[in-house]
Amino acid sequence: MIERLKKLTGKIGPTIIIAAVVLGPGSILTSSKVGADFGFPAWFVLALSTFLMIGMVALAARLGVTYERSLCEELAARLGRGASLFVGMVLFLVVALFQSSNNLAIIAGLEPLFEDVGDGTHLTRFGPKLGVLLVINLFVVFCLFRIRSLYSQIERLMKVLVMVMILAFTCNFIVVLYGSIGSPAVGGEVKEGKRDLIPLLGMIGTTFSIGGAFYQGYLVREKGWKLADWREGLRDSIFGICVLGGVTSFILITSVLTFHGRLETVELKSVGDVARQLEPLFGKSAKVIFSLGIMAGAFSSFLVNAVIGGTILSDSLGKGWRLSDVMPRRLTCLALLIGMLVAALSLSGASETVGLITFAQALTVLGLPMLAGALLYLGTRKDLIGERKVPRWILGICSVGFVVACVLAVRTTMIVWSKIAG
Repeated sequence: MIERLKKLTGKIGPTIIIAAVVLGPGSILTSSKVGADFGFPAWFVLALSTFLMIGMVALAARLGVTYERSLCEELAARLGRGASLFVGMVLFLVVALFQSSNNLAIIAGLEPLFEDVGDGTHLTRFGPKLGVLLVINLFVVFCLFRIRSLYSQIERLMKVLVMVMILAFTCNFIVVLYGSIGSPAVGGEVKEGKRDLIPLLGMIGTTFSIGGAFYQGYLVREKGWKLADWREGLRDSIFGICVLGGVTSFILITSVLTFHGRLETVELKSVGDVARQLEPLFGKSAKVIFSLGIMAGAFSSFLVNAVIGGTILSDSLGKGWRLSDVMPRRLTCLALLIGMLVAALSLSGASETVGLITFAQALTVLGLPMLAGALLYLGTRKDLIGERKVPRWILGICSVGFVVACVLAVRTTMIVWSKIAG
């Protein structure tokens, strides 16, 4: 049995890293808020996002094993270094925004642990919050430069963390579902509250993460896969993204069963509020359990998300893309720094942490059309013939994904502008 499990996990490769990165603390909080605000209809949006993500990841993996050069180098050779650099900068900015939400979520995850200690003001002031962010980011930088064979170590760690998240949220989902008979969410009268589209856009942007999909083209190269390994890469893509969609579904539905229709009494502004969804399973210790889960999600997302930005930007500059190269690591540190600074500025004058996180997650949607367009461009070149040709079903799904990405970007721009103008 153990040997079979090892054999199965051994076949799980690059996509599980993408799943662990996307399913970070911000995604957990955003999905919870979406479930509370929109109810079960939001699940169909999540399912569509997962389906489109499978197509994008499959396309990026296919390109990664097909081309001799990396994705940004291919763009530079075909369209010029400026086009490659533009794509790299777009993805770097998306990563920086996502990283800021990771920083905010770490603070949000720690705050409930201190509420019942002393006077409860340990993490209410800006100084201690900034200190926590500094320590965590410095630790990540230390790991970045000191760990050898970084890809293999990250892959092992992500497998463990994803399995832990699957077990925790599955158990909680079963308990909540069992106790939800007769609740407003599943059969009674539901009272609708005011619904904000920003959390929904944030959930779509993190589930349908084209930035993460783009990086899949690099991970398969780190793994050493070639065109002959394509079938294994396709299975890996489908499995990893289905894991992402499944865990997110459990989080969303658990929140629906716990919160939806009760918004007049429950307003999700903190991790402590969201942690109530774990009370059916863990009782009064729900805050601690959920906070630890947020921290686990943060660790699975924190380093690799920044690595994505640093690697792609370095490659777009023609400075290398492997994790063993110097420039990707330096630019990864820059992504960490920007994410921490944005989070620190937000914390210095913010009161609703969950709102800030979901807002930052939604802004990542703005970079999706450019990244999707780049992948489709590389996937439709005339020199891809014979066995190198990308299957039509993948291009079809990604074409739909490109249209969806454009619509999301326009819609997000309108909402963000209205909030700024208002």
